[in-house]
Amino acid sequence: MARPHRSFFAYASALLGLLSLMAVACFHFPELLTSREFRAVYNEQFARHLLLVGLAAAFILGTLAILRDRNKRIATLGVGSATLAVLFGGTNVQFDAIGQTPYSLGLDWFVLSLFFSALVFVPLERYLGKRMLSPLRPGWRTDVGYFFMSHVLVQFILILVTASTSTIAGLAAFPSLKAAIQSLPVWAQFLIAVFVADMAQALLHRAYHNVPWLWRFHAVHHSSRHMDWLAGSRIHFIEIVMTRSAVLLPLLVLGFSTPAVNAYVILVGLQAVLAHANLGIRFGWLEYLVVLPRYHHWHHARQKDYIDVNYAIHLPLVDMLMGTFKLPRDQAQWPQEYGVMKLETVPKGIVRQHLMPFQGGRKFDDYVD
Repeated sequence: MARPHRSFFAYASALLGLLSLMAVACFHFPELLTSREFRAVYNEQFARHLLLVGLAAAFILGTLAILRDRNKRIATLGVGSATLAVLFGGTNVQFDAIGQTPYSLGLDWFVLSLFFSALVFVPLERYLGKRMLSPLRPGWRTDVGYFFMSHVLVQFILILVTASTSTIAGLAAFPSLKAAIQSLPVWAQFLIAVFVADMAQALLHRAYHNVPWLWRFHAVHHSSRHMDWLAGSRIHFIEIVMTRSAVLLPLLVLGFSTPAVNAYVILVGLQAVLAHANLGIRFGWLEYLVVLPRYHHWHHARQKDYIDVNYAIHLPLVDMLMGTFKLPRDQAQWPQEYGVMKLETVPKGIVRQHLMPFQGGRKFDDYVD
């Protein structure tokens, strides 16, 4: 039986309606639901204006989908969520000065990041994609779940990463080296930080592929059968902590300045999304300088001669130095299939995938397709 036609208007309305409802919750409980570090990036007025746009778009797109008799239930979810957001105060929610709390969730980070990522990459992949792939491709709900987890729990991840690296960094302090690095201009520190962090990440990445108990965690990331901007979010929580710790440690030990580290963190977020994106643009010689979609897609290829190559996330130079660089010269050549070699070793769903590494190599009948 053919699947019913999915309406972009309906799903866009549902996304915007739910995000608007979450945004209103952030206005009501800013101490608990918003990240202090991320609040410094935007102001209240910007958030209110963006919320107004989201509400209006959710109502308009949902109404159009209902009138066109397309995915009425999904469209109703969008309109209903936007209505609840308005009833709970909408853009008029008032709050006093935001107090300090020991912990908070990064719901604001999730809302803004998902909104702008979708706004940029959904149209780009629609018109410049290597493959015709719907944003609602198989597994998209699972990947949104991972996106939600990594963004909402950002403060807890930072606490775990900081706890695992600060003590070691303190013991391995090199004052003269730190002074030499911090005497460099920020742009030079940034370039060095990118190389150092990418080398550390690539070494750990290779270990993920070659050490069986580490592979169980990393297999979750490689279980994506469809590559797009959202696929890069599928990472086991344990792997997130291990990888960020391994990357942050050398940066702390070497004493890079805060602006250089912050610039690197921004690059990580952008390039992680870009490297997995479904973009068929021919970048020419740039593919040998910077990790771009085709380069990283070959790392995800379900093909035996590509299971131990292209570990870098920023610079192909790192793979060249490690002897793991491999990229077809023909820029029209892309992988035919993605995913782990043994599909039955990774189940469907974020909860089952998080339990999978602890289940001793069990095989699953309901696996990622």
